[in-house]
Amino acid sequence: MKKKLAFVIQRYGVEINGGSELHCRQLVERLQDNFEITVLTNCATDYYSWKNDYKAGEIMVNGVKVIRFPVDFKRDKSSFDLLSQMAFANPENSDMGEEWMKQQGPYSSKLFEYIDNRQEDYDYFVFFTYLYANTYFGMGRVKNPEKIVLIPTAHDEPPIYLKIFDRVFRRPKAIIYNTETERNFIWRRFENREIANVVAGVGVEFPKDYRQNTADFKRRHGLDRYVLYIGRIDESKGCGEMFEYFLNYKSQNPSDLKLVLMGKEEMPIPESGDIVSLGFVSDAEKFDGIFGAKFMIVPSFYESLSISLLEAFLCKKAVLVNGSCEVLKNHCLSSGGGLWFSDEGQFYEAFDYLLKHEQDRKMLGANGYEYVSRLYTWDKIIKAVKRILPTEKMKSPCTE
Repeated sequence: MKKKLAFVIQRYGVEINGGSELHCRQLVERLQDNFEITVLTNCATDYYSWKNDYKAGEIMVNGVKVIRFPVDFKRDKSSFDLLSQMAFANPENSDMGEEWMKQQGPYSSKLFEYIDNRQEDYDYFVFFTYLYANTYFGMGRVKNPEKIVLIPTAHDEPPIYLKIFDRVFRRPKAIIYNTETERNFIWRRFENREIANVVAGVGVEFPKDYRQNTADFKRRHGLDRYVLYIGRIDESKGCGEMFEYFLNYKSQNPSDLKLVLMGKEEMPIPESGDIVSLGFVSDAEKFDGIFGAKFMIVPSFYESLSISLLEAFLCKKAVLVNGSCEVLKNHCLSSGGGLWFSDEGQFYEAFDYLLKHEQDRKMLGANGYEYVSRLYTWDKIIKAVKRILPTEKMKSPCTE
């Protein structure tokens, strides 16, 4: 008989096409042949407000049972921003930290009641992403820590220094990390090396029956020479700096080069003919866009993995990343697949070099392809995850 898993995550659905939510869905869909899986999630699609958009209740998503629970209240941005400043300035204040966690959301009393009442129905509760209320409060409802597995998707950012997260990172039976960089950071921060763990990450692959048609992509969107950004268009993702640096470069180097964006707009985009925003695109459209780009920019300050970077490598494309993000920089160092910047001057130099040195750009892309082929295929990822979620009773410690 298959073991029963409950994956707990803040948002889930085919419309949630990025970040930890996409990672979770891809992993769940590939594990469902080995386990009986239920996803416990919320009715929200917007991670800023947590407004209930989906209908509460049970639904099937790509063959996976998903139960959605309503969020009790929407987040008030102004009061939450003030509370965040106070909490980050007083990280040892657990009462303030818990109030911050509740306001961070999504807070669903119905979800927590379900976990309270259905503990014996599942062999493991897999909590996805440390940062949100359903992990913090939901994990606290699971009485037996032997049933708790955490996939933290963590990085060095202000919230992780709140004392309330000591319990989150020290209580699980096991932790599945995305990268060695993430694991080393968590070990330094929480001194929890003794907890069973494995580095898995996410696999990257082309859509089924995908046929590259970059020429058609360029024709549809009126594009020729361009660099590409994929992901949420947000200040926290480094997009503000990317726009500023790119437009300053273009002002000094006039040409037909464009910056193409794929993703949901969460901030104003500068009005410029040099920036083209395509919004949400299909997987096939996304990969056609990657193949047609000169290279990809990944400007985020905070990442625990970066699926878009790995997808660029899959397409043999070089990347230019924010060097202040240790995970992104280490991807480039480990793979030899990209360059990085820490300020506008370095951005200018690296950007200009990648544009003007085609052979070096191709060499970086080839290095990146070898890297993902070696480390980020789904068979390798699933094998690693099964070390933590075996069909037999878990053995401890299970570490690499």
